[in-house]
Amino acid sequence: MSFLDREHTVAPPGYSRWLIPPAALAIHLCIGQVYATSVYKTVLVEHFDTSLTAIGVIFSIAIVMLGVSAAVMGTWVDRVGPRKAMFTSACCWSAGFLVGALGIATGQLWLVYLGYGALGGIGLGIGYISPVSTLIKWFPDRPGLATGMAIMGFGGGALIASPLSKDLMSLYAPDGADGASVAKLFLTLGVVYFAVMMLGVFTVRVPAPGWKPEGFDPSRLKAKPMVTTAQVSANNAIKTPQFWLLWTVLFCNVTAGIGILEQASPMITDFFRENGTSTVTAAAAAGFVGLLSVFNMAGRFVWSSTSDFIGRKPVYVVYLGVGMGLYTLLALVGGESTALFVLLAAVIISFYGGGFATVPAYLRDLFGTFQVGAIHGRLLTAWSTAGVVGPLIVNGILDARGTPGELVAADYRPALFTMVGVLAVGFVANLLVRPVAAHRHEQPAGEPVAETTEPSQVGSN
Repeated sequence: MSFLDREHTVAPPGYSRWLIPPAALAIHLCIGQVYATSVYKTVLVEHFDTSLTAIGVIFSIAIVMLGVSAAVMGTWVDRVGPRKAMFTSACCWSAGFLVGALGIATGQLWLVYLGYGALGGIGLGIGYISPVSTLIKWFPDRPGLATGMAIMGFGGGALIASPLSKDLMSLYAPDGADGASVAKLFLTLGVVYFAVMMLGVFTVRVPAPGWKPEGFDPSRLKAKPMVTTAQVSANNAIKTPQFWLLWTVLFCNVTAGIGILEQASPMITDFFRENGTSTVTAAAAAGFVGLLSVFNMAGRFVWSSTSDFIGRKPVYVVYLGVGMGLYTLLALVGGESTALFVLLAAVIISFYGGGFATVPAYLRDLFGTFQVGAIHGRLLTAWSTAGVVGPLIVNGILDARGTPGELVAADYRPALFTMVGVLAVGFVANLLVRPVAAHRHEQPAGEPVAETTEPSQVGSN
């Protein structure tokens, strides 16, 4: 297994950095399946004879474990390199599907929690951060573009998984999806995803020490007040207000989006219900999930790339500020037409995806590249927390408003207005972000510098 070691993945001279994004996509497109859980959510409610909230816990556990594993294993990922980390991710992610399939087949919900939720969530966390930190090192001149390329795949995972899951369930159960068809689906996905992720494992490389892109001058970064040329360790980063302000920003952006995204398929069905019957077919609802995946994926690339030009802080003003207006419109007029509903939801989800893709570059701007993977991993605890809070708010409100399958647009309004308030908190937190104090910077030997003054300038980048 020595081929997994970091020293065996150092790129030779002349190696093209543009070969790295496909390796990252091979991982992120697979683990992005977590966004397609709403396709079979109703089937699992019926199979286990339980509530939306109980089934939603599967998704929440996976996101919690994503954040916990990313935080705990972030320094390890930076140390051992992306190949070993991505291999570990593939093993955990695939095993999670297999254990989850066993739980569904035997009617044991706790096994689904343990498999897809806990074990799969560990694979999610390690797989999420390993290609991101590698791409940032390959693209120091365009960190927003780099993180957008990697995390774009995670957002687009449901674009593949949603129709694939529906087709496979139809194949396994032609008369209608049931628990057995979902169990077979999990077995299939576990095997297929492991094979695809291995493509990324075998092709990923890290840049040689001292490598930099041709024509790149790091000194030019000094002209941007919110971009540091210094380095901050992961242990020092979590002691700064900047880390916790960004934690709040990410938490709010994710909480507002994840509760809706996790409920996407039932939501569009409920918004357009006449005389107790929805005018949106199951196939159309699954297509809507796929469409949201397109905007989730596109937002991660387009918005994060845009942040390289307008700055990380201003782009979060767009995500959070404009997002508040869009959620308000969705609550008040979203049910008037299907086209309007889809448009509002699509832009909201593009902001949601863009927030994920931009935050690693935001971290790189504030803390440098020294341990950006570990810092990013610790910040992802905000995602795991939001993964619990968002679905609990939405599912809890919906469970209190009525029976699944009988809800209408008005039943969603309290949850949507709650998300407007959550976004407002994140908006304020982003405005408070300032450059990191110099006494948190690391010298080459790793010792903090003596200067203790806090920079006063607030740039636009």
